[in-house]
Amino acid sequence: MTTAMQEQLEGSTPHILSQTPDALIRQIGEMGQPAFRARQLVDWLFQKRISDPDRMSNLPASFRTQLRDSFDWSLPGIVSRLDSEDGASKLLLRDAKGMQFEAVILRYEGRTSLCVSSQVGCKLACRFCQTGKLGFFRHLRADEIIAQFMLANQLLESEERRISHVVFMGMGEPLDNPDSVLAAVRLLTSPDAFGLSYRRVTVSTSGLVPGIMRLADKSLCSLAVSLHAARDELRTELMPVNRKYPLAELKEALLFWQKQTGQRITIEYILIRDKNATRREAKELVRFLHGLRAKVNLIPFNPHPGLEYQRPALREIEDFQSYLSARGYPSPVRYSKGMEVSAACGQLAAKHQESIFSAPLRRNVVTASGLPGTSSRLS
Repeated sequence: MTTAMQEQLEGSTPHILSQTPDALIRQIGEMGQPAFRARQLVDWLFQKRISDPDRMSNLPASFRTQLRDSFDWSLPGIVSRLDSEDGASKLLLRDAKGMQFEAVILRYEGRTSLCVSSQVGCKLACRFCQTGKLGFFRHLRADEIIAQFMLANQLLESEERRISHVVFMGMGEPLDNPDSVLAAVRLLTSPDAFGLSYRRVTVSTSGLVPGIMRLADKSLCSLAVSLHAARDELRTELMPVNRKYPLAELKEALLFWQKQTGQRITIEYILIRDKNATRREAKELVRFLHGLRAKVNLIPFNPHPGLEYQRPALREIEDFQSYLSARGYPSPVRYSKGMEVSAACGQLAAKHQESIFSAPLRRNVVTASGLPGTSSRLS
């Protein structure tokens, strides 16, 4: 069920960020406004990425009042912002009921990425992931996912940057929340909406086979798979989801994805000392990849409190990479941005489970000039 359908059934005010351009044009017409007013609204929302009617300067005041009354324009509040010297900004966000989740802005030369969350917490309990230790609280709606994109763009206005890439690699398993994630992906990639190339929107999964099959049928985005081991015994130890969807089933789903979309798959592989970074595991990985067009992102483990795992030595990392490269698999080593602010891969989580909750937030329109919350720069 889509977010818009849920809102209709519940009788709540529809959120502006749950609307498609076609739906908005139809609804604005039903308000008695001319077609060009609807096109102006669509331009402000999707092209200019402005989600505050007060900033839509070419709309008459009476129409802006009508819009405020007809739609929910609220965005999550920013509880805190931590900026790292490597160009990462970690945003701790809070919904109207006080529940918290995270998003991360990643600045590179020539592009700016946003890592979005799809859930508060996560069900999958991967052994190396801080988020998995929290447990699961709820799915985020499509408008809450798009709100992360809008907030990030507002924060970047003063830098004259825009989000150019979106990765579903924040808190939660995206394909465990497929309706909301697919709705958000459609808005992000539709030429009539935000218009990002499907190559610039990546959904990462821990291997939920039904979700991969469904995503392949839509061909809306790029796919990344968190693999981290290519033997069932070891992968199940690291990722309990492997019990339900073992490697043989996952491989079949990836072959189906490849056949349906023609796209190369990104394999994410966190390297953990004395666990999955040995020559034996490299050989198993090559065996698993046979028949797939794949790139392997090697991610040295990012330590965080409460886990005994460690990052391999540089020699082990280089040996693993060389083995894959020599067999035709591109395997760049990705040193995660944002480690100093706990925004790197596997580190997204509140420090304690209790801090998922805070005082409820009043639902306000949030603008770039008045974002609630605090900002701290680490140097």
